[in-house]
Amino acid sequence: MNDLTELGKALLDLNEGKVHELVKRKLEAGEDPMAIIQECNAGMVEVGRRFETNEFFISELVMSGEILKGAMGYLVPHMGDREVVSSKGTVVIGTVKDDIHDIGKNIVVNLLKGVGYDVMDLGVDVEAEKFVAAVKETGAKVVGLSALLNFTYPRMKEVVDAFESAGIREQVTVVIGGTLCNEEVRQAVGADHFATDASKGVRICDEVYGK
Repeated sequence: MNDLTELGKALLDLNEGKVHELVKRKLEAGEDPMAIIQECNAGMVEVGRRFETNEFFISELVMSGEILKGAMGYLVPHMGDREVVSSKGTVVIGTVKDDIHDIGKNIVVNLLKGVGYDVMDLGVDVEAEKFVAAVKETGAKVVGLSALLNFTYPRMKEVVDAFESAGIREQVTVVIGGTLCNEEVRQAVGADHFATDASKGVRICDEVYGK
C-alpha cells in the first residue's frame, strides 16, 4: 500500500469526492488518462487484496466499483480524443461462471475501447460455451477471462478446454485476469498470459494484433 499515489489511496479509502476531484484536476493538468487509470488500478488491486483477506467486505467492494465507475466517466471521453482511425481488433471478455465481480473487467473494457478496440463484453457468471460462441461470431483473436474468487479459477480452465473441444484453441490468445492471478494459475488453467492490471492486458492485445 505504501506505493499508492494520493489518488490510489483515496480510492482505497472510498473517498468518492476526493477521487473525482483528483481525476478532474489531473485531466485539467494534461496528464495521460492511461496513467491516471494506472493509479486507480493500483488502488483497486489493494481493494481486491483486502476483500480476499476479509479486511474488506462486499459493501466496500461494491462501493469502490461505483466510485471507479464515476471516475471512468471523466476519463473515457479523454481517451476517445486519441486519434483512432479504425478498430485495432476485437476482444471478447467476461467474468467466468460462478463469479459475479466485474470491477476489474470493466476497467479493462473501458480502457480497450478507449484505445480503439471493439469489445464484446459477455458480463459476469459466463459459461464456457458462451465464450466459444462469441469467438466464433466475432473472430476475436484475444479472449479475456476475469475472476476475483480463487475457487472459480477451475472455471477458467473449463473455458480453455471448451476452446480445445471446439477446435479453435489455436486461434485465440487467452488472457486471465484478477488480483490473485499469477504464473502458477496461468499454467494450471492453460492460458497464454495473465494480467493483474488493465494496462498489461492492453499491451498483450497490442502484441497479438501487431499494433
